[in-house]
Amino acid sequence: QVQLVESGGGLVQAGGSLRLSCAASGSIISFNVMGWYRQAPGKQRELVAAIAKGGTTNYADSVKGRFTISRDIAKNTVYLQMNSLKPDDTAVYYCNARRQEWRISDIWGQGTQVTVSS
Repeated sequence: QVQLVESGGGLVQAGGSLRLSCAASGSIISFNVMGWYRQAPGKQRELVAAIAKGGTTNYADSVKGRFTISRDIAKNTVYLQMNSLKPDDTAVYYCNARRQEWRISDIWGQGTQVTVSS
């Protein structure tokens, strides 16, 4: 079973940048979609960015123009480049891998904390 490990979280000042990594133990191209979600205290988990097998990306409105999702297929790794960070970006960020065939199957990482100070 594929496992996902997030890294790159930490404390950063507002306006700063951070790059998150999601390393998979298997080929990321085997998934229909990979994405980043986040969950802040007292809030629901929300989709931040996603990249489909063919390379198409989509983003939450709140991060458009600031965040970029990318991948390195050879390294089995998905990245989330976060620029112009705001305090509202503070959350635990989770990597997700989805395979949709006859049913939807999701794999989640353990999460990495991102804290943006004001």
